Amino acid sequence: MLTRLATGSDRDRFASLVVSMTAGGVMAGILTRTGIRVETLGMTRGLLDPRGIVRLVRILRKWRPHVLQTWLYHADLLGLCVRLLGHAPRLLWNIRCTESVGSAALRRILSSCSALLDGVVVNSIAGQQFHQQQLGYHPKRWEYIPNGFDTRELRPDEDARHRLRGELGIAEAATVIGMAARHHPMKDHTNFLAAAARLAERRADVVFVLAGSGVTSDNRAIAAAIGGHGLTRHMRLLGERTDIGTVYPAFDIATLSSAFGEGCPNALGEAMACGVPCVATDSGDSAQLLGDTGLVVPRRDPAALAAAWERFADMPPEERRRYGRMARERIVRVYDIDVIIRRYEALYEGVAAANARRCSSPSSLSDTLTATENGKFPRSQQCDF
Repeated sequence: MLTRLATGSDRDRFASLVVSMTAGGVMAGILTRTGIRVETLGMTRGLLDPRGIVRLVRILRKWRPHVLQTWLYHADLLGLCVRLLGHAPRLLWNIRCTESVGSAALRRILSSCSALLDGVVVNSIAGQQFHQQQLGYHPKRWEYIPNGFDTRELRPDEDARHRLRGELGIAEAATVIGMAARHHPMKDHTNFLAAAARLAERRADVVFVLAGSGVTSDNRAIAAAIGGHGLTRHMRLLGERTDIGTVYPAFDIATLSSAFGEGCPNALGEAMACGVPCVATDSGDSAQLLGDTGLVVPRRDPAALAAAWERFADMPPEERRRYGRMARERIVRVYDIDVIIRRYEALYEGVAAANARRCSSPSSLSDTLTATENGKFPRSQQCDF
């Protein structure tokens, strides 16, 4: 979502710099190819290295952003540090999850300091409720902005459907149930595979496709579970894919089996944009995202998950496609990336303008108000990490 936001923002009004606490990774390449500047702090994952703070301070001194927005807990803490050092006059945090396995001590620090920044963005109502009610976050402002999806890139594609099925040796008549999720306890592949075993006992035509980092045949845990459930001939493992928009159209049903921690799940929104009906466990805002276009089941309940899959699988193909069309229409109407980016842009302008009214001299304040009244805003710089 950060990558979509940075690359999709109006370049005439916003200049973005993305800072990675560790190495750049796959997304850094996507950002730089589209002209977005990327800096890295070279920190070890999970450790708040003081040298990273020094590097970030140097970047901020040079860049002097109007708004610094941090994404996820460790970045939030780093942003708080530079705010206290006087190098982030406008600071927003961005919470992307509900309950988390992250450090309880870290979350206590963030909660106790949450009133010191300008606001907290959440991509899910469940995430706001959890952090407010369970963790005690008390920022000056909450801003709910769900994930957005590029409905021009993510769309139904019959050619992609036939091509991938052919590559994977899947018959056109087969019912394909797929999930795009990294191998992590949060995503609960154990639940997925247990449900798959139940459904495979009743339907010989079903094929399961798993994509995501770590979801490969050389992952011993995954391979052992597939073999133990007798699912080898029913499974296809794709690993991490950067062309996920060509993968979803091959699914008849998309799913997410998460046990905890979801905010606004990208995997569901992406599949819906491709016209695929979805089944999800009740984690985060999955139910709100699906609306009446899919099915939601309890977490860690493979019998319920298998039954929901079977309900879609038993539908006539045209009825299933109708649910897929409804799903895409919902994403286009409510979650299209252009709509979501405009909401972020309005937030950034509002935060920057509020700070200008508090801090600017009369002359510079007049300039800002005049620009706003004319429907424009001085080109803002934003720093995301």
